[in-house]
Amino acid sequence: MIRSKTALISSAIILCICMYLCFPFPNNVMLDVRSAFMSFPIRNRDGYIMHGIIGSILFIIAMILLAIGLKKYHIRTLLIVAIVYALTPQFLIKVYQETLASGITAISYNGDGNCQFETVSKDLLNGECNFILHNHSNEDVSFELEFLDSDFGDEEVQMESLMNLADSYPFRITLEANSQKPIHIKEVLELSDVPKHIDGGTSFDIHFKLIDGEISRTL
Repeated sequence: MIRSKTALISSAIILCICMYLCFPFPNNVMLDVRSAFMSFPIRNRDGYIMHGIIGSILFIIAMILLAIGLKKYHIRTLLIVAIVYALTPQFLIKVYQETLASGITAISYNGDGNCQFETVSKDLLNGECNFILHNHSNEDVSFELEFLDSDFGDEEVQMESLMNLADSYPFRITLEANSQKPIHIKEVLELSDVPKHIDGGTSFDIHFKLIDGEISRTL
């Protein structure tokens, strides 16, 4: 079944390099990505992402070497390797967070959050955001939370980041050890000094930054 051990070993090494280049931890590498290949971010609002392009090229080379190293079952093996490669980062992150992680590195977010905005008057907006955070560590974790805007294309319009204009910002959150906590933030936002913003609507798959002193993560 094996044609070339050298090709197989080279393929495995290159796949590890690919995973290192675009590993989705501690920050979300797919934030504001407009085009991607597999788990490699190719382009965002600022242009092309070199490490994502290099990772994509290396991934294709690794798969070619994998095919060269086998005598048969090429398609089946390539599909299995691609699936395992896609699932491995989340598995490794989960294992790390449940064993060694501490502080904000132990916090996970499933991406299933939303923010709703309703106009009160010309310069007032009601903002309400809901999401769930999970603390995997054995200690309570406290941090500040800052909302980040989604990518609306070429037009730079504030939406989720409007929540940062609230009087209660920065939002201070504490998660108890080994617990999930639904986060509900509702604020009245004064927008007289904001030149470009939405007038209402709902956004899904929201993103934010966790800040603990000099350490931060984007989720």
